[in-house]
Amino acid sequence: MSTVKPEREYFLDSIRAYLMLLGVPFHVSLIYSSQKWAVNSQDPSLWLTVLNDFIHAFRMQVFFVISGYFSYMLYLRYQPQRWLKVRLERVGIPMLTAVPLITLPQFFMLKAWSQKIGDWNGFSLYQKYNTLMWELISHLWFLLVLVILTTLGMLSFRWLRDQRHKRDYSRVGWGALTLSLLGWALLWCLFRRLIFIYQPLWLMDGLFSIAVMQSLFFLPFFMLGALAWKHPPLKALFVRFNPLMHCGAIIAFIAYMLNQRYSSGEGWLYEIDALISTLMGLCMLNVCFCFGHKLLNSHSPRILYLVNASLFIYLVHHPLTLLYGIFITPHIANNTLGFFCGLLLVFGVAFTLYEIHLRIPLLKFLFSGKKPRQ
Repeated sequence: MSTVKPEREYFLDSIRAYLMLLGVPFHVSLIYSSQKWAVNSQDPSLWLTVLNDFIHAFRMQVFFVISGYFSYMLYLRYQPQRWLKVRLERVGIPMLTAVPLITLPQFFMLKAWSQKIGDWNGFSLYQKYNTLMWELISHLWFLLVLVILTTLGMLSFRWLRDQRHKRDYSRVGWGALTLSLLGWALLWCLFRRLIFIYQPLWLMDGLFSIAVMQSLFFLPFFMLGALAWKHPPLKALFVRFNPLMHCGAIIAFIAYMLNQRYSSGEGWLYEIDALISTLMGLCMLNVCFCFGHKLLNSHSPRILYLVNASLFIYLVHHPLTLLYGIFITPHIANNTLGFFCGLLLVFGVAFTLYEIHLRIPLLKFLFSGKKPRQ
């Protein structure tokens, strides 16, 4: 256990906050994209579809790398049991708070004002359970995955900490990392294809899809972050500009869009998506870390405010976006105008709610998992 606090990684805090806040333009643009969602504009917008695809193609892969980095840093600072308690409180309490306060009211809202839920009264008991799993987890899915990866970290981080074999990570390049993560992605694809052949209904189960499939997909990114903490040459690789990775991000994104347009769910859409998203995540890891290290690696009260606010903003923005899509989108004919009006309204209300919740100690604790200082 280490009691020495390292120098604060300002650029990683900033990147993580911005990735979280990107959830707002992602969901607002989803209304105007060609993707089917709970609410959609009458005619999709090409540029907003491209924007939506771009955000979705890399955001969470980079987020889980940073989460793994900070999680392993804290693991070395605390005793393992203390670390697990602290991490689960920081992640689990906001998730459990958001279910009754955000996603449950959101479910009733969608049931009453949209066609997304469907014929609830005609559902079987399992259909009702599965629909509730999808709707109550909703945009909180990454918190559930973090809870699972954090729990697995009790084993994986101990193994990483106690590793005796000293590998020279200064010789590890993007090629080796790409092959390693693609190898894991191929195993994930094989696992999914076997389930698709023998137990296809599992893939339609909300809890299984998120708790198992999503956790397995993001596990190597989480561990890559932990490795970057343990081995500084790996982090140095991430922040060093690499033109091939930047060009690779463009190529991977084009492949991602083509797969979304021309593949089908009954075919190889999800397997191809996993391979492309793995590549896109690695390429954008270099892009985000490189520019973040150059532009955001300093203390700023404004950035610190966004870092502290980002989780709350993400939690409350989703129902606000749906309300905007249900009641206001139909009255704005221009998609671009509707998108920017949506951003303004959703961010405005979300930050107002954030300021209100800061003045209520119980809500501040429930949405952060941090106990108030005595």
